[in-house]
Amino acid sequence: MVQGKIIRVARPTDQLGQVVRFYTDGLGLQILYRFENHEGFDGVMVGIPGEPYHFEFTQQREHLVGRAPTQDHLIVFYLPDQQEWQRAVEQMEATGYEPVKSYNPYWETSGVTFEDPDGYHVILQNAAWGT
Repeated sequence: MVQGKIIRVARPTDQLGQVVRFYTDGLGLQILYRFENHEGFDGVMVGIPGEPYHFEFTQQREHLVGRAPTQDHLIVFYLPDQQEWQRAVEQMEATGYEPVKSYNPYWETSGVTFEDPDGYHVILQNAAWGT
């Protein structure tokens, strides 16, 4: 079993600036680190300072990666507090991101789904993790 204390979710993109905007302006994550032209790659890490996870988005110059392979590739943020959840949904909408129908109807019960610029679904789930 892998026993780590920090999780990095890394994903390539063709739209680095737009993806970073989605996760920072829309979801409220912060830029933790960025790099340019590291052996042909540009990248940005976003997250919440001090939390044991972050997302790394990279773009390789002169290389296309395309969109999400399916609509069921997703990231779920569990927000059990109703007011916090509502503020998060409103922030996404105020930033110009409209909800989309979730591919899996389970997520429609207590969540709202948004699609990032690469087609990956991000769900704001009004529930505690594990429910």
